[in-house]
Amino acid sequence: MLNTIIHGDPTDHPPLLIAHGLYGSARNWGVIARRLSDERQVIAVDMRNHAYSFWDAQHGYPDLAHDLAKVIDSVGGIADIVGHSMGGKASMVLALEYGDLVRKLVVADIAPVAYSHSQIQFIEAMRAVDMSRVQRRSDAEAQLADLGVEKALQSFFTQSLDVEGGRWRLNLDVLASEMPKIMGFPEISTHWDGPALFLSGAASDYVLPEHRGQIRTLFPAARFAKIPGAGHWLHAEKPREFEAAVRTFLNA
Repeated sequence: MLNTIIHGDPTDHPPLLIAHGLYGSARNWGVIARRLSDERQVIAVDMRNHAYSFWDAQHGYPDLAHDLAKVIDSVGGIADIVGHSMGGKASMVLALEYGDLVRKLVVADIAPVAYSHSQIQFIEAMRAVDMSRVQRRSDAEAQLADLGVEKALQSFFTQSLDVEGGRWRLNLDVLASEMPKIMGFPEISTHWDGPALFLSGAASDYVLPEHRGQIRTLFPAARFAKIPGAGHWLHAEKPREFEAAVRTFLNA
């Protein structure tokens, strides 16, 4: 099963499961998870091929959704879900294919569509880091900077760096080979009628007006909200606003 970081104890509310995005980890969500755990138990997962979870040759969304379903089964069989980017797509497939396991769904800055841009350039940058010259995270960050990676992403990527082991805690080879699946979205003919919030960064172009028709086809009860001043990494850029929006939706 996926590696998890559990915040808080079970309460009368269903637990909240957090699924991170590409190149992320459960640790990235520590601050928000701890704050939300004042009302409900929060379970942040490391997705497959990331951080401390298992590595596998398959990285399609039905696989990721099945992983999340197993975690929910292990904590009582129903949960609220927050998924960002890749984790948001996995969470949507989870709701569509295992709908009885999901009470409420929050999809952070992603739509159930195929995207034309790739994230392969970041895999190439991480592969290019010379581990023999890395004694601390800042050494890797400096190399990533020389490779053209922006400051915020340098820090984000190196959270998945095993300095002592001289390796990335990311299955870069599989993430590269499975990138078309990660950028895509599977053909699914069902729909999920539960409460769904599509929460976007106002400065992001990941969820566009033309995506709303497809979203409502799959999630007829979908609601939409934007966080002013936030881009794709809305939970990192505006954590208090993100937390408030999620809390309000879950408690409504």
